[in-house]
Amino acid sequence: MSALESTDAVAKAAAALEEAIRTGMPCPPVRSLLPEADVEAAYAVQRQYVERGLVDGRRLVGRKIGLTSPAVQRQLRVGQPDFGALFADMAVPEGQPIASGRLLQPKVEVEVALVLEADLPHQDPTVADLLRATAFALPALEIVDSRIADWDITIVDTVADNASCGLYVLGGTAVPLDRVDLRGVRMTLTKNGETVSHGRGADCLGSPLTAALWLASTLAGLGDPLRAGDIILTGALGPMAVAADGDEFTASIEGIGTVATAFAASTTEGNPA
Repeated sequence: MSALESTDAVAKAAAALEEAIRTGMPCPPVRSLLPEADVEAAYAVQRQYVERGLVDGRRLVGRKIGLTSPAVQRQLRVGQPDFGALFADMAVPEGQPIASGRLLQPKVEVEVALVLEADLPHQDPTVADLLRATAFALPALEIVDSRIADWDITIVDTVADNASCGLYVLGGTAVPLDRVDLRGVRMTLTKNGETVSHGRGADCLGSPLTAALWLASTLAGLGDPLRAGDIILTGALGPMAVAADGDEFTASIEGIGTVATAFAASTTEGNPA
């Protein structure tokens, strides 16, 4: 595929995903529009999404890390994580229900969020650099969502689709990293009062810190390093859970705290025919 054809393919994939967002209808996998297994082209699609958001006045506040589970990496036949962008308008405060129809195919996963107080500009950051740069950790829920029909995704599809990120919820308990061992924390997620997922920090690429180091190095190498104030969603601590209208989720991360969210009931429920 020539450079011109690749550019045209990126534009077509970006347009398909934008149309899915606009109409609320998932689109076919975009991998058929892009060069086969071309993750770089998929990130080009994602950059178009981010740049369009900035032009529209959205505020970029951080990044999310995906594919931190070895099992998911094996499923998608990849050997490394991916990342996507977090905008301020994707944050949902605790206690504010997620409106019915706001997302297409939502699922919930529990993560450790890190909030930076210093830049991470180096391509070879150390754990010490990361610890010094991090103000605190927060319990977080990522509401993942795919604009690809039936979650029929490969690494190319999810990267192009902003790493399948929909919304996120941050808990209000700020914990300095010297008070918690992120590798050893244990997580439980309940859905409508029943446990649907559990895991630990080590299930996230060995440690949420390891995932954050990968992200810091990758972004610095791209000339777009993490900055003071950025939020990092470091990756899932356990399996995700499917969400539907009316569902309520509560996560507890040992040593960090709890975070909860709810999906508003459908406005059509109970209406006369």
